[in-house]
Amino acid sequence: MTLFVGTDEAGYGPNLGPLVVAATVWESTAGADQADAGWTRAVAALGGMWGDSKKIFRGGDGFAALERGALAGLACAGGGVPRSWTDLLAAVHAGDQPAAEWEPIVNRLGVPRENDATACATLAGEAVETLAAHGLRLVAVRCRIVQPRAFNAALAAGLNKSDLLSQVTLDLAAAAAATGEAVVWCDRHGGRRRYAPLVSRAFAAPLVQVEEETPERSAYRISGRACRIEFTVRGESRLPVALASMTAKYVRERAMEAFNTWWSGRAAGLVSTAGYPVDALRWRGDAAAAVEASGVPWDDIWRRS
Repeated sequence: MTLFVGTDEAGYGPNLGPLVVAATVWESTAGADQADAGWTRAVAALGGMWGDSKKIFRGGDGFAALERGALAGLACAGGGVPRSWTDLLAAVHAGDQPAAEWEPIVNRLGVPRENDATACATLAGEAVETLAAHGLRLVAVRCRIVQPRAFNAALAAGLNKSDLLSQVTLDLAAAAAATGEAVVWCDRHGGRRRYAPLVSRAFAAPLVQVEEETPERSAYRISGRACRIEFTVRGESRLPVALASMTAKYVRERAMEAFNTWWSGRAAGLVSTAGYPVDALRWRGDAAAAVEASGVPWDDIWRRS
């Protein structure tokens, strides 16, 4: 049995809201060298339920399709369909991370938001059977939520944004692939091509063998154990990365929903934001008086670049 881990993020570019990194953990009866064909067949059999979050979120079903796939994935991993924000954080093992002031509002807004929980559970049951027919099992889904306060503290300590993303991602992956034969698939982190020192730190591996570092793919093998780590362009084409992408996007979308609801209650007429740079500057100007009155430091709200 081979362990596969897929990772991806949501919210790397914005100034507002959290950076969310997700990892999905799978077991496969296929060995590492024979895996790609099996994953491709499984994706086709699942009929588009899981895929690149950007494409799914932009589709006609939009948020509902994203939510349906993310919650069905959590149910496939054995945790059932979350019925609140607190349940969601517990399902992805993020419940012990520092929360923003506005996060609990999502419990009032509800999970699921645009889907029926029973229908999501039924979809998950069908997916479990489909995956099993292809020798696959979804074992776990994990998230790390980096709020602006922690994001800014990491930058102040000397990391840049790319280092922070890679460090959080590889820490999640290393925890998931602690023992046995493992393959870790990551979507490439911006233009970064060299990851060996970061792999060495996260996996506590004194010797990391560089297999390839090209514009399309960076691949490493940890000496002394059967573990390979790959960073590829368009990594979401692989199912483990695609579901990580969807989970990270869903968690961030709900976090931003709470953010906008909380602040709109403190500033009449404040228009919601997704937090990306141009509109984030508009929001910062519009919300300035409300932020000052709230006593919340800007360092807890505004992520530095």
